Amino acid sequence: MEVRWLGHAAFELSTSLGKVLIDPFLNENPLAPIKAKDVAEAKLIVVTHDHFDHLGDAVEIARRTGAKIVAVPELAASLEGVEAVAVNMGSYVDIDGFKVALVQAFHTATKGAPVGCVVSVDGVTVYHAGDTALFSDMRLIGEVYGPDIALLPIGGYYTMGPREAAIAVSLIRPKVAIPMHYATFPVLVKGPEEFVEEVGRRAPGVRVVVLRPGESFRLP
Repeated sequence: MEVRWLGHAAFELSTSLGKVLIDPFLNENPLAPIKAKDVAEAKLIVVTHDHFDHLGDAVEIARRTGAKIVAVPELAASLEGVEAVAVNMGSYVDIDGFKVALVQAFHTATKGAPVGCVVSVDGVTVYHAGDTALFSDMRLIGEVYGPDIALLPIGGYYTMGPREAAIAVSLIRPKVAIPMHYATFPVLVKGPEEFVEEVGRRAPGVRVVVLRPGESFRLP
């Protein structure tokens, strides 16, 4: 699996079964290296909640590519002209060979609860925390799903800041932590330096990978 950051909370997972997009906020994302029209292929699109910077261009992309959108039932029911898979928090669900679980997130949303997501395929498990505050049951997410890669918001104001996100890393204990949801808007933390330093102090066994928008990471 190759994990590509598309800026903000948007990621593309390239797998043997096809591509998975998470929170594809592209057209209005000042950091996105591509626009929605540039997405030629997608099998699944996982949306963590309905805020504009997460639902983003999911519907447009799904209509063009035929991708299924995975979301909580209330959000899934509101999406028109696409095939939506309504999943709630609780366990893995097999969707065309992809194992997908929606997990708790502490945030707000209009249509249903905000969530994080876990995607497991090709022997690699990725946890995308969505928009969330720090919460102690992140330890359970680490224990139950054992994510290899954790994608964590560090920007503050709407989500965890660098210190809280580093504590989250110490609870989850992934092999790799990748920061996201920073620098996009003026109120957000501008860079990952504090997060890198805090993870080094609180979870020294975890590798932090800082990507620039458009860059990819693959586990060795």
